[in-house]
Amino acid sequence: MNAQEIWQFISPQGAEFGIKLLTAIAAWVVGRWLISLAVRLMGKVFERGNKIDATLSQYLQSIASVLMNIVLILAILDIFGVKTTSFAALLAGAGLAIGAAWSGMLGNFAAGVFMQVLRPYKVGDFISAGGVVGTVKELGLFATTVITPDNVVTVVGNGKVFGDNIQNYSALPVRRVDCVAKVANSVNPLDAIARLQPVIAAIPNVATDPAPVIEILEFTPEGPKLCVRPFTHTDHYWQVYFDTHKAIVETFGAAGYPVPETPMAYRQSAMQ
Repeated sequence: MNAQEIWQFISPQGAEFGIKLLTAIAAWVVGRWLISLAVRLMGKVFERGNKIDATLSQYLQSIASVLMNIVLILAILDIFGVKTTSFAALLAGAGLAIGAAWSGMLGNFAAGVFMQVLRPYKVGDFISAGGVVGTVKELGLFATTVITPDNVVTVVGNGKVFGDNIQNYSALPVRRVDCVAKVANSVNPLDAIARLQPVIAAIPNVATDPAPVIEILEFTPEGPKLCVRPFTHTDHYWQVYFDTHKAIVETFGAAGYPVPETPMAYRQSAMQ
């Protein structure tokens, strides 16, 4: 065959493949845009209805997005002449490899389904799960997105979350703030407690029910150690935590309490 005959044979095939390629690219771009639009509309419908909370809404949107993307990929493969039956046979032939590679993701998916049923937490809750502490931003199809207190976005697999202990700090109206105050041996701890009670109760966002708890926690060589435990909503935890420490310093300073110091005899015995 000479060059002209080869060109006459290749050119129709190349033109046909080029048309299919352009059609596939156009289908992908338009399809992705339509999928994004459909997911956004679904979210707005759920938001206006106010019958589905944010966690379930995002979960349903994720499922819908995955399903529509699968349909789009199958449609693009059909453009190139790859029939869905052939595609299914290909997947069946590579079933073991795919199953091994996706076992972890399938576990995360199954855990996500169970969490939707059991509902241990929802979007906006402050939790400790899977070794991460923070506010739930999204409960996705395979993972939970958490924003930690130091403002770091952390993604944790649902399988790890569901397989570990889950602490939901937002489930109850208030949570306890644990602080400690130490007074010198020369100070009457009951007087310190009496002075702290009204000051701690007056801190903004401290709950009245249950009332703050201030008691003698233990005795140390430097002096009695007091537990100072106000209650507040988890949204105000750190504000109350820091304000409580400030109130302790200001109250003890105004009362003229001496700084707790280790007795000399105890220091000498510790050095020996």
